[in-house]
Amino acid sequence: MSRKLIPVFAILIALSLVVAACGTSQPTSAPEPTQGSSSVSQPEQVVETVIVTVEVTPEAAAVAPVQPTGYGTVVQRIKDRGKIICGGRTDLPGFGFLDANGRNVGFDIDLCRAVAAALLGDPEAVEVVPLSAAERGPALQTGEIDILSRNATWTTTRDAQWGNFTWVMFYDGQGFIVPVDSGITTIEQLDGATICVTSGTTTELNLADAFRQRNLNFTPVTFEDTASVYGAYEEGRCDAATSDKSQLAAVRSGFANPEAHVILDITISKEPLTPAVPAGDDQWFDIVKITMWGLINAEELNVTQANVEDMKASDNVTVQRLLGVEGDWGQADLGLSPDAMVQAIKAVGNYGEIYDRFMGPNGTSFTLDRGLNNLWTEGGLIYGIPLR
Repeated sequence: MSRKLIPVFAILIALSLVVAACGTSQPTSAPEPTQGSSSVSQPEQVVETVIVTVEVTPEAAAVAPVQPTGYGTVVQRIKDRGKIICGGRTDLPGFGFLDANGRNVGFDIDLCRAVAAALLGDPEAVEVVPLSAAERGPALQTGEIDILSRNATWTTTRDAQWGNFTWVMFYDGQGFIVPVDSGITTIEQLDGATICVTSGTTTELNLADAFRQRNLNFTPVTFEDTASVYGAYEEGRCDAATSDKSQLAAVRSGFANPEAHVILDITISKEPLTPAVPAGDDQWFDIVKITMWGLINAEELNVTQANVEDMKASDNVTVQRLLGVEGDWGQADLGLSPDAMVQAIKAVGNYGEIYDRFMGPNGTSFTLDRGLNNLWTEGGLIYGIPLR
């Protein structure tokens, strides 16, 4: 059997033997010379140092990596049940809504389907649980859902209390919608106004901050669900409504007369919309993040839902690695198949395709300029960590 020399161990053991020898070998005191005798010098004590070489077999030297506590618990639960429980919504065009066939679709829902395709090989292995704004945090904290993909803003308090936020997939900001005939164009003109807002959200807190900082007054009209907020606004029960601008655009598209309402050119907050997962399972946390990075990198590399199989023959090594043809980006460590990203892209397309499907020029919901949600190569903030 081959043996591997471990010199560090040998040095440590040798040093310990020397220290032990010095500590246990006590010198013998020389006898006092008797009267009339000559003084005889005593011989010096010699301490012999023995160097011990220790050989350790490769089998003994190999140490298995220690997995984090709770590693794989969510993943195993998902595999046992055969589907991912996705906290989403059914009432917001573009992000999470029911199509003409009653199927739950949208930007947020496609992210859940991409992860299901990567992990389980089946994009339909998803159960969407509709959640109100107030229900999002508790559902994540208790593990009722495996992933929250419901236009939730990533904040420090939520990160500390709710679970692990993954990666920003949509950059937004809070604004206001008002009737065109109100003539309102600035936030100062909303002084004393009644404003409809969803309770239990960062939207409600941002509204209060923005008015307080400007020494303005307002009367909030709060509702727990989105439909009630905009229903009240459209009925004229409040002068304005406020939320993320993407949500305002989505809801406005469903009004009886969309052109009678305008989204003001005002942004009062940062709203990084980010899927989140329960705390305690690093494997699941990594799988969700890396799937998202894969979708972003696929757009950058021009890998699409239609050409993903053909792109396996690309001579671009980065494309080959993304698609699992050559090299590795951590699939084995995460318990994924080499072609996990192929499955995700085949299921929903790349990041740009998902965006355009619902909010692009020919989207099924409404048109919303990508702006900050362009790739970083196009002047936006969307940036995927390299898969390698």
